[in-house]
Amino acid sequence: MKGRFQLSLAVIILIAAGLGLTLYKHFALGFPLTRGETTTVWSVEAEIQFKADGGPAKATLTLPDQQSGFRILNESFASPGYGINQFDDDGQRRAEWSIRKASGMQSLFYKVSLHPDRQQLEPLAAPAEEDNGTLKAKPSLPEPYQTAADSLLDRVKERSADSRSFTGTLIKEFIAKQPSQNTNMLLSMIDSRAELTNLLIDMLSMADIPARVVRGLYLEDGRRRQPMVEMLEVYTNDGWVLFDPETGVSGNPENFFLWQRGGKSLLDVMGGTASRASFSMISQNVPSRDLAIETSRADDAALVDFSIYSLPLEVQNAFKSILLIPIGTLVVLIMRILVGLRTSGTFMPVLISVAFLETQLLPGLVIFVTIVSIGLWIRSILSQLNMLLVARLAAVIIVVIGIMGAMSVLSWKMGITQALTVTFFPMIILAWTIERMSILWEEEGPKDVLIEGFGSLLVASMSYLLMSNPMVEHLTYNFPELLFTVLGLTLMLGQYTGYRLLELRRFKPLVGG
Repeated sequence: MKGRFQLSLAVIILIAAGLGLTLYKHFALGFPLTRGETTTVWSVEAEIQFKADGGPAKATLTLPDQQSGFRILNESFASPGYGINQFDDDGQRRAEWSIRKASGMQSLFYKVSLHPDRQQLEPLAAPAEEDNGTLKAKPSLPEPYQTAADSLLDRVKERSADSRSFTGTLIKEFIAKQPSQNTNMLLSMIDSRAELTNLLIDMLSMADIPARVVRGLYLEDGRRRQPMVEMLEVYTNDGWVLFDPETGVSGNPENFFLWQRGGKSLLDVMGGTASRASFSMISQNVPSRDLAIETSRADDAALVDFSIYSLPLEVQNAFKSILLIPIGTLVVLIMRILVGLRTSGTFMPVLISVAFLETQLLPGLVIFVTIVSIGLWIRSILSQLNMLLVARLAAVIIVVIGIMGAMSVLSWKMGITQALTVTFFPMIILAWTIERMSILWEEEGPKDVLIEGFGSLLVASMSYLLMSNPMVEHLTYNFPELLFTVLGLTLMLGQYTGYRLLELRRFKPLVGG
């Protein structure tokens, strides 16, 4: 009883471990459960242009950070003749291009690849120095704009409950179809989205609400020379929240890639004039599996780092076939233990099905039946010589090799290329199968030989159909952890002591009576 309990516990643990690790790789690491899944990857290119004065020149560009909703895959720089240096400027990454002497128009490029990663979506966290709501000195506007701003802030305060609603109400005052007199006066100060954003930040600061400008890009396939888009970011009870200053909509917009936080300049150029930065973007679909492997390696995920993905490609290709064998053994177990089908050799059908993977099913069946039939005829001749078992087996192996060679030559001469795959059949197994069937023929008769031969081919064909299924191949190769589940099912089948399906025929007379 104790041993049965331990076995049942092992079955549960193995099945749970296999399924659990598989689900972890799918949901946490992004491995697809089905073939052909693709993921969108965006390539964003920043082009910096300026006219150099003829002396030393230096250009500094703010670089994007990892963020909620997107994952940066890789970055590259293109700047012939320029030195590249990356540094941290108060928590913001920046890249600096420098050259000793430059004249005329200069073009520098920065390219970043990223993909949407909705698993990382979290409320934007405030910088450490701003968590306590500490603010800089309150800004002020020249009169009469300051008076108009104070009146508008008092009006908004009465119609809001917290920082988030205050910000939304304030923006709606500026985008209303019929703005108030105070709002119209403030609107006369601004001419662009950037100026509107800065005015909103100043007014929020007057109301003791931390706010800052952020710059980003709306990702649209095929867009070229796009400017940065300014957004408003306000610190609320939920952390930093984005607001569109022209619509008042809060939250992270879809396909909006945040490039820079804070009011510092996006681009600084020394030794040049007429500088500008423009952005182009394009999307492409890449296999989800390849992307999952790349990101998992970047994160040093042990489940990928210590897996078959770390092996050379040649070895990985070998494991594609090896990992299918447990599926074939599971088919053999089901057919022998539950159905009660007889086969020639316990796992000989699995080896034959592996050969079928290379030869295809119908050519493989023809080749197998031909070799075994000729081999049985030769074996019947050898049995009359009263040879020892080992010598007889060696002779059968040589005969099998001869048959395989003859079939290859004849098929090639006849233009039947399918028979050339005969070399994929395991000759030792074929020889032993011929020997076993010969002994069975002598002891039990041809009927039992046909039963076992048919059973072996049936199980081999079923194993082949399952092992050649693209979905099964995908799961076994990309989720080898499922072998734990297969092992658990194998142990569970090992506990079965009931009737086999084919044995139920014995009870047919009882049912009829």
